[in-house]
Amino acid sequence: MNQPKKKFYTPAEALQKIAAFCTYQERNHKEVEAKLREYGLDEDEAGEIIIRLGREKLLDEERYAKSYVRGHYRSKKWGRRRIVQELKQKGISDYCIKAGLKEIDGDEYYQNLVDLLEKKDRQEKERHPHKRRQKIQLFLTAKGYEQDLIKMALDDLGKTPDADDQ
Repeated sequence: MNQPKKKFYTPAEALQKIAAFCTYQERNHKEVEAKLREYGLDEDEAGEIIIRLGREKLLDEERYAKSYVRGHYRSKKWGRRRIVQELKQKGISDYCIKAGLKEIDGDEYYQNLVDLLEKKDRQEKERHPHKRRQKIQLFLTAKGYEQDLIKMALDDLGKTPDADDQ
């Protein structure tokens, strides 16, 4: 049950380690600061290293936001609302979030929504048309899609409760 001893680094050692950490994949300030604190650095030392990483272009919040948006709307098929919420939790500025959202291609975004809708529709066991539509709508809302787009996609696919109820 022995916990491994935490290793503490000098600021110079920490800079080398954190530079490699940032080179491996895009990071945000919050992640880097937390890692530096794990390395045993105080707030001032961590702050200086973060400034240096920014100057050396190893840490760039706008680039991070763009990369995050691309990855999450393409791979995880998340909607704008979920992406924005997650980026805000990571402490990303509104300016960087806006820049990141520009990475979204409207046509591909809508197609993601339709693909998710069709997949969920195939898997949904609910038979009652109104309840079925509600469940699908709730799923897409949780994925972060906007209500007007969800409604449009449901209508396009003929999932209107009025049409099915008759």
